[in-house]
Amino acid sequence: MDIPDDLLELERAAWAEIQAGQLTADTAAAVQARVTEVAAETGADRHQLEMAVKKAVRHPAPDA
Repeated sequence: MDIPDDLLELERAAWAEIQAGQLTADTAAAVQARVTEVAAETGADRHQLEMAVKKAVRHPAPDA
């Protein structure tokens, strides 16, 4: 699944806040809004897109 860089950056910011115990509602809302936009733009399933974004940020594949 092709994930836009801006969405990955939003999720990275959210993940950093989560790890610091400081996730804000604004950050979470920004991620969700962008996931919804990308899903609508691409026709992707929103839930599958969100899972792919989280996996890409939280469990990146090791470099080959």
